Amino acid sequence: METTADTFLNVTILPPRLKHSTIFEKFDELISGESLSILNDHDPKPLYFELLAERGKIFTWKYLEEGPENWQVRITKNKTMEGEANVADSNAHETKIPFAGSNADENILNVTEIAPKLKHPTIFEKFDVLMPGQSLTIHNDHDPKPLYYQLLGERGNIFTWEYLQEGPQLWRVKISKKLSGQNEETLGEIAVKDLRKVEIFKKYGLDFCCGGKKTVKEACAEKGIDVTKVEQELQQAERVSSVSAYKPLPYDDWSLDFLADYIVNTHHSFVRKTSPDLRTYSAKVAKVHGSHHPELIKINELVQEVIDEMAEHMVEEEQVVFAYIKKLVSNNADLKNSTDKDSANLQTPITKMEMEHELVGGNMEQIRELSNNYTLPADACASYSFLFKLLQDFESDLHLHVHLENNILFPKAIELEKSL
Repeated sequence: METTADTFLNVTILPPRLKHSTIFEKFDELISGESLSILNDHDPKPLYFELLAERGKIFTWKYLEEGPENWQVRITKNKTMEGEANVADSNAHETKIPFAGSNADENILNVTEIAPKLKHPTIFEKFDVLMPGQSLTIHNDHDPKPLYYQLLGERGNIFTWEYLQEGPQLWRVKISKKLSGQNEETLGEIAVKDLRKVEIFKKYGLDFCCGGKKTVKEACAEKGIDVTKVEQELQQAERVSSVSAYKPLPYDDWSLDFLADYIVNTHHSFVRKTSPDLRTYSAKVAKVHGSHHPELIKINELVQEVIDEMAEHMVEEEQVVFAYIKKLVSNNADLKNSTDKDSANLQTPITKMEMEHELVGGNMEQIRELSNNYTLPADACASYSFLFKLLQDFESDLHLHVHLENNILFPKAIELEKSL
């Protein structure tokens, strides 16, 4: 067995529920170039997938010993962010074994009754025989989240994962194989169906408007967020929504001309009303406090850019895009008979509008980062506080504003144009 002078951790002596969290803590303490060697009584491959998903490609993974009794792996933190960790193909072998500890009638697998080295192979075999639409419920004595990442890494995005019970003694998870052709919903599609879930996206900093074409898994992977937590909160929100008396406005049911007018009268009006104060207070606070808080200088520059961009952007939307959409809705004869291909094509101006949305959204994200999520310093005056409140309100309105356009109005208008 190869030995190393780097940090060593014997995982076999740790309680199951503390194993991965302890390894993550030890890994996070490493500096670039240092290694952590772990000793386990079964292949720790699930850890590889969880580490890759939650920390990214910042490590290399090398087997020093490969069973059957002891498994030792050296995990090295890369000196650069480049390079991919790889698991040797020889370690992907899974022994065929019976479904120990399962209830065939309810398709339940009690993982606690299975030897550690056989747990994941058993679950994978049980999952692989599921038909689309069928489910497998597993019982475990600790959070089986590492299985989620391994299943995603080795089988792809072909399943849904739902926590039915979360400890402290028992975890129950329902794993369902997706129906054939069932695609993962994007952030934008989820927001269109239930706007209340937007609060969860905001909580984790997931862009559902400009970045609304990404799936939850893709968006979480980009930001290094634990996707199981986000999906779990979305599932909980769905259950609460089904019994809640509060219902959001039915934007998706409105006619396109009505929705366009609503956006102008509500969101364009808000931007125009708020912009003068934003300009004034941003410049004022930067001038008074900029010497002690230099980030305010950059924030002021971004604010001025956002306001200038939005002023021009909204005029073009109203006079070109929205006006054309209204003609589509009224089924204007002149439009149907038009030979002007540039004017009678929504895709080009809409693409421009979406690019401008991204620009403004990126500036607002920079402002949030520079202000540390609009955290006021100890020496903040009333103007400082008012500016940050204005920015928060502006950003919140912008998210809904862009969502209504990018995820509802624009896609539906393009489809309507095609039908004509």
